[in-house]
Amino acid sequence: MEAGARRFFDTPVEYLKGVGPQRAALLNKELSIFTFGDLLQHYPFRYEDRTRFYKIAELTEEMPSVQVVITLTGKELVGAGSKRRLVAYAEDETGKMELVWFQGIRWVQDKLKAGVPYVVFGSPVRYGKKFSMAHPEFEPQTEANTKTGYLQPVYPLTEKLRAKYIDSKVISKLQRELLLLANDKIRETLPDYLLKQHHLIDKRIALFNIHFPKDHELLTKASQRLKFEELFYIQLRLLMLKLVRQEKSQGYVFNDAALLTKFYNEFLPFPLTGAQKKVIREIYTDMRSGKQMNRLLQGDVGSGKTIVAFVCMLLAIGGGVQCALMAPTEILAQQHYNNLKRYADQMKITIALLTGSTKKSDRNSIHAGLQNGTLKILIGTHALIEEEVKFNKLGLAIVDEQHRFGVAQRSKLWGKNSEVLPHVLVMTATPIPRTLAMTLYGDLDVSVIDELPAGRKPIKTIHRYDSHRLQVNGFLKEQMDQGRQVYIVYPLIDESEKLDLKHLMDGYESVCRAFPDVAVSIVHGKMKPEAKDYEMRRFVKGETKIMVATTVIEVGVDVPNASVMVIENAERFGLSQLHQLRGRVGRGADQSYCLLMTDFKLSAESKKRIDTMVRTNNGFEIAEVDLQLRGPGDLMGTQQSGILDLLIADLSKDGKVLQKAREAALSILADDPTLSKPENKVIRDQVELFRNSAMNWSRIA
Repeated sequence: MEAGARRFFDTPVEYLKGVGPQRAALLNKELSIFTFGDLLQHYPFRYEDRTRFYKIAELTEEMPSVQVVITLTGKELVGAGSKRRLVAYAEDETGKMELVWFQGIRWVQDKLKAGVPYVVFGSPVRYGKKFSMAHPEFEPQTEANTKTGYLQPVYPLTEKLRAKYIDSKVISKLQRELLLLANDKIRETLPDYLLKQHHLIDKRIALFNIHFPKDHELLTKASQRLKFEELFYIQLRLLMLKLVRQEKSQGYVFNDAALLTKFYNEFLPFPLTGAQKKVIREIYTDMRSGKQMNRLLQGDVGSGKTIVAFVCMLLAIGGGVQCALMAPTEILAQQHYNNLKRYADQMKITIALLTGSTKKSDRNSIHAGLQNGTLKILIGTHALIEEEVKFNKLGLAIVDEQHRFGVAQRSKLWGKNSEVLPHVLVMTATPIPRTLAMTLYGDLDVSVIDELPAGRKPIKTIHRYDSHRLQVNGFLKEQMDQGRQVYIVYPLIDESEKLDLKHLMDGYESVCRAFPDVAVSIVHGKMKPEAKDYEMRRFVKGETKIMVATTVIEVGVDVPNASVMVIENAERFGLSQLHQLRGRVGRGADQSYCLLMTDFKLSAESKKRIDTMVRTNNGFEIAEVDLQLRGPGDLMGTQQSGILDLLIADLSKDGKVLQKAREAALSILADDPTLSKPENKVIRDQVELFRNSAMNWSRIA
């Protein structure tokens, strides 16, 4: 893009007519709009259809908002105190309706005149035989407002902006002003051949029609064009990173499978599933290639990722290097350590655990073993990336539940070996929908374990209302009589993770009353670690039959004998959390159950979550529904928000556009990896423009 145009889009927004310093400060703070470019890319999130007028007789309750031309026949104040309202009576040649205001009554009263025709816009609601509109927009009918129908943009706003009288109409006015100034500055950012191939309109037309669509068809074309561009540049960036890494990042070559063969023949505790074997083959191919492995391993809770991780470690140790496994919490790091130590001891391989609570004397021997190379496997938390942790030769870095770590934290782990980058395996039990995986991990190769180990029975999930409490307690008693154990989980009160301890303690007391002869454990986040561990150990040993807990058991200890999970107030949990919790049972050969307890009143979204859980155990299917319900930002946590700071595309709805954008980026880089061909100059310029910027690559400037 030419320097002049770039400077124009970098102009502070306060210099736009109608903004000024005070409004600019609000736009900066509330919407992160600092420049002309930011404002132009503050896109509407929906449009009000003003393209046609309806007659009163045509109205139905299904209509969101509609325009009607009516004549006012009268108005009156009805009710008293908080129930006082202004009712205006309106009609056209096909019928009668009412317009109602509960607020701003005096202002509206002065504006409404009987016998005058008005254009009104609002949502029709039926009361008996008559339709009514609450707080409609209205203005006297003129030739101009009746003749030209249009789609009115509605922009994302905040309460503070509305309080300062900055609404969608104000933003719309500013956009019109800006588009007039920007008309000759907007440059095309996609090459001609790509526009033709994907039937995309040009950038200038797209920007005009996303803010002021002439009709539905042009709005669709503008939206498709801008979504494609945004996703294309994100995919191009990820794929270029991957190309650079594959060319420059040499990796250790591991050819010695002797340790692996010994483990298979002598110590493997159960036959591997077909999916595990397939994933191990993919990893082995990477490790022998001479290039650094960068692979994402997705597998549902209980699918056997840990044993795959150990097999990778054997290949690396056979090649004379050390391995590290980093987990987000002490509980999870401890669990990995306990699981892997069994195998490591059998194979006579040294292994250690390093967390924030590791004693100083133990730390000293760990540091010594790492530096002289005698310690082969180190499991730990963030403690692994501390400055004093130095490896002799780190060849394989495994990160579990990767989305809980920031990019900087992960790269510190790779940097523990300066000569040759270690191979990287990223593991997650959070099933990630394809569209999200392509955007978050587009530079990684993806392996999926989509099969549960043999002998595992699918967990039966049942929804029950609170009114069924006696039957549920009867079922729990039957299960415990057969020797099983039970988890009962209570939700946290809010996102800040303040525990609703009263709720939990009430629940605990109810459980103790319902099962007076049964020993019950209780675990929650406010307990000291040693008290929590003591309660967990009692449950693992079978000394207690019921564990009453908050979500601290989401990533907890495996208890094969615990085959029933009761989730109280299940409507207060997100889908992925419900799925993670359910994965705590079903670890043994017995039939396992998950009971979702809810209030009788459920919102449509809660009902969909509960129905999805009852219908399927497939984590990927659940993740797709979760993505539709919650959107990508919520799913991945804050660390990834930079990647998902999408301006117009929506990963839960635009999977097909993403697929096309990725295929286009792949095919261009396969043909022209350095983007040096003349026809790709536009792409190269755009890439150069943002090479040193963390901004979204589809931005204008």
